[in-house]
Amino acid sequence: MGKAVFPRSLRGAGGHEWESPADVSGVTVSAVAGLIAVASFSSAEAQQAPLPSVNVEAPVARPKPAASRPSTEQIRARDAMRRAARQQQQQQVAAPVSNLPPDRNPYSSPASDYKGERLQASGKFPEKLLNTPKTVTVLSKEILADKNSTSLKSAVLSTAGVTLGTGEGGNAFGDRFFIRGFDARNDVFIDGVRDAGVSVRENFFTEQVEILRGPASSFAGRGTTGGAINIVTKQATTENSFYNMDTTFGTDQTKRVVIDVNQKITPTFAARVGGLFQDAGVAGRDYVTDNRNGGFIATKWTPLDTVTLAANYIHSEVSGRPDFGVPYYRLPGNLTAGAPFPEMGSPRTAWYGFVNRDFQRIGQDIGSFNAEVKVTPDLTISDKIRVSRSTLNYIGTLPEGATITNPIQNSVIRANPQSRFQQTDVLANQLDATYKFDTGPFKHTLVAGLEVSQEKAIINSYTGLTSEQQGLAFAGNGSLSNVSVFNPQFTNLPFGIPSLGQFPTNIKIDTTSVYALDSVNYRDFVILNGGVRYDKYDVRVDGFGTVNGVANTPGSTAASSGLPNFNVGLTLKPLPYASVYAAYATSSNPVGAEFDGLSAQYGGISAVTNGGANQVFGPEKNTSIEIGTKWELLDGRLLVTGALFQTEKENARESRNIANRAQATADCPYPVGTTGNVPCLSAGAAYRIRGIDLQAGGKLTDKWSIFGGLVLMESEVTKSNIPPANTALFTSNVGLQLANTAHQSFSLLTKYQLNDTWEIGGQAVYRSKIYGGTWLAANQGTELPSYWRFDAFAEAKINKNWTAKVFVANIFDKLYYDAFYQSATPFTLVGPGRSASIVVSGRF
Repeated sequence: MGKAVFPRSLRGAGGHEWESPADVSGVTVSAVAGLIAVASFSSAEAQQAPLPSVNVEAPVARPKPAASRPSTEQIRARDAMRRAARQQQQQQVAAPVSNLPPDRNPYSSPASDYKGERLQASGKFPEKLLNTPKTVTVLSKEILADKNSTSLKSAVLSTAGVTLGTGEGGNAFGDRFFIRGFDARNDVFIDGVRDAGVSVRENFFTEQVEILRGPASSFAGRGTTGGAINIVTKQATTENSFYNMDTTFGTDQTKRVVIDVNQKITPTFAARVGGLFQDAGVAGRDYVTDNRNGGFIATKWTPLDTVTLAANYIHSEVSGRPDFGVPYYRLPGNLTAGAPFPEMGSPRTAWYGFVNRDFQRIGQDIGSFNAEVKVTPDLTISDKIRVSRSTLNYIGTLPEGATITNPIQNSVIRANPQSRFQQTDVLANQLDATYKFDTGPFKHTLVAGLEVSQEKAIINSYTGLTSEQQGLAFAGNGSLSNVSVFNPQFTNLPFGIPSLGQFPTNIKIDTTSVYALDSVNYRDFVILNGGVRYDKYDVRVDGFGTVNGVANTPGSTAASSGLPNFNVGLTLKPLPYASVYAAYATSSNPVGAEFDGLSAQYGGISAVTNGGANQVFGPEKNTSIEIGTKWELLDGRLLVTGALFQTEKENARESRNIANRAQATADCPYPVGTTGNVPCLSAGAAYRIRGIDLQAGGKLTDKWSIFGGLVLMESEVTKSNIPPANTALFTSNVGLQLANTAHQSFSLLTKYQLNDTWEIGGQAVYRSKIYGGTWLAANQGTELPSYWRFDAFAEAKINKNWTAKVFVANIFDKLYYDAFYQSATPFTLVGPGRSASIVVSGRF
């Protein structure tokens, strides 16, 4: 009773009857009452008056106007309005996490910058790391900053499961890594494109470093026996603008400045620029300098919602005086392992080069253009073009061939020069199509692609490396004997200007690849991954060699290979935050794949061989099986992974020298009329490595972050066709473990936020013994000692824009060694000593 009922058209959307709100004013009520009264009066008057007649005409159909197509300006205006609305919506949705820094890593977890979330190659790896059936280590830029890792080498070597190799006479000095026991020096990629040729890579343009472990040829192409390293570069973003600067002052005269600026110019266009300057020495090493400079620019333009264009250019240069290590102590006969000379009392700071001769200038210029078009919401086509040039240019001195005396302080070595000028040019194009579709409850992400690349290199060396000072026993190649181990006496000798030789080596590799990969997700419970790839690989080497004692004999060698490879992985998710997986993958190493190698002994191809020795064999075949589990714990803030793995290499190549016909065999002939050594390359060797890989990254609490891993491995040569390098200690290579590998390694980076101002952290790194040898076998009897190394840092937040961080690297000034050469009395690369630095950072 007394309740007004309105027509249905005036009721609420849910059909609820209208109720007057409590705060309706008296004026409004009076106005409504007046309207009702007027309506009642008018209605009564209308009932008393006669009604006029009404004529109704039938409706006439009218033609609809022809629909006109919108103009280009109207489409742009419509797209701009849509983008603005979407950006506003995204800002509203992102409001709860507005505390994220403007320069945040788009691939890391918002919950923790120590926890990797996704890989850059989202098409090839569409799932989160939790659901990816492969062990992957992700070093975000925040991890790199807390490690104070300014180069790829320092970042990777503080990661479990990776060790360093050396350059040699037949291959270049630079970033040479061993992943799970296998050489990966030409398995480094930048934004998914192979960075051919050995270089020394800076981190000032790096967003994150991804270490994929195990064979990955279906993803990356040739090589990748132990894994691959992908450097993700900083990209422009249209989300916001920011202005960053980091200034470092440290011991050893270290000065470093890095800037990183992103400017959102319009809602659809942004540019990002960065720069680097460094002038530094190296802790614990006399005369060694490490100077760097560089810059980058990245642009992003989204002219339409469905089109994204990006262009990037990077320039970096590393210069200074190189460090080729310390000599190795070993008694005559090579029956004992020996040790690096500093372990026997020589100064760790001793440097055996020549300040007026030795130098290095290593540069990279990398240009990329990427276009991405969303043809439909489910189909995306992207095309990436890469043009790059890398330059290795150095003269260094190897302290080799120690002559042991009594007393030991009078021991001497041979200072042997190593020089190289290598220019590597790469032109590559990657075309990908990513298609997402469903077949019932199965959600597919299918990637198909075509990749074409050409890698070219010219490799030369320097002449005129002897001193201008008379009366010294320099050899023709610039080698000097009788250099004191404990007090190098020829450091400041005068030298002339060296010149490049007249007999360079030219290498060209052409590769055409097709691939297809599919990830199938069934209700986020079962995920199946599979992929196939075929590479058509052609290599040609033109150069000079010594034939029957005649130097600089011209010649050329060419080889072609077809490389089919595949991978398959199955992931089960019994819980939303846990996965269990099994994966199988293959890869191939064709001849000449190690781009910097000048002979088969160093992974390359010789242009000319004495005695016409055969160098062309079928590719080495690698297979890997991995079983693992991954868990996202603590509300997704911590990722913990564990895996058992086994990698096997078959048809591996080996080499030895045949000095005369008496040493010849059916497989290693010594042709009539030949003089000098004949290299004998053979195929058919086999290796196996297996182990366990444990990793964790993320937050234990809101204030405590960790990142680290433990890798335990055992390896074995299962087949060999050549005798061991040291026959006095070993009768066969079979049964020996692999060389140049720390079979047990551990690393842990941790930090804790004490309060709103202070944060402290540190890092521990362990490496077990490393054994030396040739052709992967630990057959020389040499070894490097195991070690622990500790670092620490403390960071103070001065205000919302400024922070200061103090680092102490190698707190206890531990004497340790990174790598050594494969010979019986090798040179050894020594790690830096203790250093301290302060980094002042501005963020605007």
